[in-house]
Amino acid sequence: MPLDEDKYPAETGRRRFVKGVVGSAALSGVGVGGAAAVDATTDAAGEGGGTTPFVAVENTSGPAPRGMPIIPIKINGGEISGLWPEYDENAGAAVAPDFGGSGIDYSSQWFQYCGIQSTAAIYPQSDRNSTFLNDTGTFSWQGEYESGKPLTVDMFEDYKEWGNGIGDPGVGKPASVVWRTNSDGKNGAPVQIIRSVEVEKMANGEGEYGDLPGNVQSFISEATDQGFIAWLNKCTHFCCVPGFKTQEGSADFGGANSIYCQCHQSVYDPFSPVQSTFVALPRPPQTD
Repeated sequence: MPLDEDKYPAETGRRRFVKGVVGSAALSGVGVGGAAAVDATTDAAGEGGGTTPFVAVENTSGPAPRGMPIIPIKINGGEISGLWPEYDENAGAAVAPDFGGSGIDYSSQWFQYCGIQSTAAIYPQSDRNSTFLNDTGTFSWQGEYESGKPLTVDMFEDYKEWGNGIGDPGVGKPASVVWRTNSDGKNGAPVQIIRSVEVEKMANGEGEYGDLPGNVQSFISEATDQGFIAWLNKCTHFCCVPGFKTQEGSADFGGANSIYCQCHQSVYDPFSPVQSTFVALPRPPQTD
């Protein structure tokens, strides 16, 4: 059976599981139990956490309970980074209040789920590298560049035509990167980024994007740059790693031009930002 085929279609009423999901989560330090508890109040010991509004790429299909959090983009000298806000002692988190005049507070708590809350990558006061670093292995074009090399705008010059045989060409050029790494370029958080004409339209509120809620449109206008948008690449259902144009069978589930998770067929739309709320998990006390 192909990896992207649903063993238990919805009409059978049977629960969906994929062999190896629990084991792989444990090996990567991501607790499956944490994912299941994301939308429930928790009394676990730790810092931060609690009810958290955030902006996400929308979950449009499948069992994922919500979208994946968007990471604001900053471009400096051609290098692409993910913005990390300043630490707010009162909030106990890194926070950029009223981001872009949107009325939305961009916070490190957006990323406190699926075990990421236990990593130094999202410790609010940690001194980490916020540049997006090339993570080869997902897209063949990234193999042309050294792993760990900072991502730059000129790597995406063909974004208006790029395609890999999955879905339509010209929708957007994606890359897999690591973010918030240590001084050796290791132990960062998994992120995907795309450059697309659709993101440019979204930032300007053109066409159908003129119907976005005002606060979301203001956030996106500030959080994207030169057609780039990024998100933490952890499926909110079972903590798997989905992808934009990474699975040939994604078209069978309406995900050929979207972000598709092959584990349980959740689909996310990178061109549909939404504001949502979830219960961020507490993180261990910061020791460095």
